[in-house]
Amino acid sequence: MPLKSPVILQGGLSPTGFVGAENGETLSKTPQPVPGGLLGIVAPTWWPGWLQEWFNNQINAGFTGVNATVEVAGPASGIKVETLNLLFETGTALSLPAKIKLSNSILGNNCYIGSDSSPVVIDFTSGETAPPPPNKPIHGSAGKFEENATGTLVTLSGGALVNNSFAAPAAHGCGGFFSFFVDPLVNSLIGLPSPAGTNSAVLEGKLLSGVAEAVKASE
Repeated sequence: MPLKSPVILQGGLSPTGFVGAENGETLSKTPQPVPGGLLGIVAPTWWPGWLQEWFNNQINAGFTGVNATVEVAGPASGIKVETLNLLFETGTALSLPAKIKLSNSILGNNCYIGSDSSPVVIDFTSGETAPPPPNKPIHGSAGKFEENATGTLVTLSGGALVNNSFAAPAAHGCGGFFSFFVDPLVNSLIGLPSPAGTNSAVLEGKLLSGVAEAVKASE
């Protein structure tokens, strides 16, 4: 599913690892509409654009419409960033332990794929992925490197971090008190649990890396 709204990952890198944002918003909790909702109903692509948009909005606004929100699973220290791997396009650049919240009026506020204790771990690379066979690798990119005049801010733009080897567990907690009945329905509709090699994720955007002193001075 495409991300309709920007998602921001922010934090710091120390000798001991990743440090989450002071305001607690290490990963912005930005709801994204799931195309076609739970039933996967979307307008035919041969329809006029305006008609496709109207039809899809009607589905997403109804009971089948679902928002998906990616959240950090567990403490922010579980996030791993390998700068050299990112720049040289090899190995894991970003390891993100995540859980995905599914929400609508039926699913409630506690319907999740993954959890703090059993996260969906996505090891993103800016290089080539290594999915289970017979799946084919996909390629990422570090992007365009730019540095400011003082060397205190580095920007990577136009790149992509990719993964197509992670597994996704079954959803749980859907429907609140009725989760015993709703969980199996949700899992059957969206194909969960989903084994390694049947899922893919691509992060495109801009990476800003600043020296700690310069970041503090700019606040």
